[in-house]
Amino acid sequence: MSKKHNFGAGPCILPQEVFEEASKAVLNFNGLSILEISHRSPEFVAVMSEAQDLVKEMLHVPDGYSVIFLQGGASLGFLITAMNMSGTQKKAAYVNTGVWSNKAIKEGKNAGLEVVEIASSKDQNFNYVPKGYNADGYDFLHLTSNNTIFGTQMKSFPQTDSPLVCDMSSDIFSRTINIADFDIIYAGAQKNLGPAGTALYIVKESILGQSTHAGIPTYLDLKTHHDKDSMFNTPPVFSIYVSMLNLLHLKKNGGVSEMEKRNQAKADLLYNEIDSNPFFEGTAAIEDRSNMNVTFVLKDEAHAVAFNQAWNAAGIVGLKGHRSVGGFRASMYNALEIDSVKVLTQVMGDLANQNA
Repeated sequence: MSKKHNFGAGPCILPQEVFEEASKAVLNFNGLSILEISHRSPEFVAVMSEAQDLVKEMLHVPDGYSVIFLQGGASLGFLITAMNMSGTQKKAAYVNTGVWSNKAIKEGKNAGLEVVEIASSKDQNFNYVPKGYNADGYDFLHLTSNNTIFGTQMKSFPQTDSPLVCDMSSDIFSRTINIADFDIIYAGAQKNLGPAGTALYIVKESILGQSTHAGIPTYLDLKTHHDKDSMFNTPPVFSIYVSMLNLLHLKKNGGVSEMEKRNQAKADLLYNEIDSNPFFEGTAAIEDRSNMNVTFVLKDEAHAVAFNQAWNAAGIVGLKGHRSVGGFRASMYNALEIDSVKVLTQVMGDLANQNA
């Protein structure tokens, strides 16, 4: 089968080595399939422990933080974080940078909080990241670090006395971050961590059990899962197992700092092609361009048929842009090799050369 170059926005591309190891475990994991082992068995307890330890090692998680694996993705995380961070004011600040921020804002309101949309890039169809706002004095400030649909990414995080909560679903493990700046980081696994099915929470332990939210449901209380070591209910065994394998692969290949270098090289290659090729233009503000999700359009739609045929013929998949932006979106998560980016830039260059 010819090689496919997967630029899809998610679920993520994973290393071939991880696929191979995971497939073996489906057939035989200590005499059973990984799909049928008890989550209470010593074998899976060891998997969970190793996955948590690898998260701490790869992200340099300081003491005083808990690593929790849950279900429900970031979509449930929008509500979980709002309920768990509810303080004496019941008033939270949100920075609106697109679809996922909007969903978080909705769930903050559903949690009974007074939600203040403290900054927004809606005026430019979310093609930039707002800056220069004052977020002091709130129960928490909610951020979305990377915006898969609009192709923007926070290159730095605001300084504020409000606790920081951040949805890092689409760029966690892609670059170095200072965990100590945040009270909660949460992320759906299906971008850089593992397959869909689990969500990662990195939680400052001092906030556990401190919520002022009346009647927070047992499952939505992060203290429940901290106390039960992510085993309050049956966890998504296979997703956590594959995430552990992927974290082992990450460790073996230089860790997050090495991935950051590789991701920057891939982004530089593609953005340079977009900027130098007269047939294309990027849609995100240059200073806020995402290294994970590169959004761009053709300057002249008359070339759309030829370009679409060319990238399909080259074995590229998942390049179509989201309907909110149109055009094209190249998602370049950790496991995407730079050779795949070279294939895409070659196709783009050929289009210009053939129509010069």
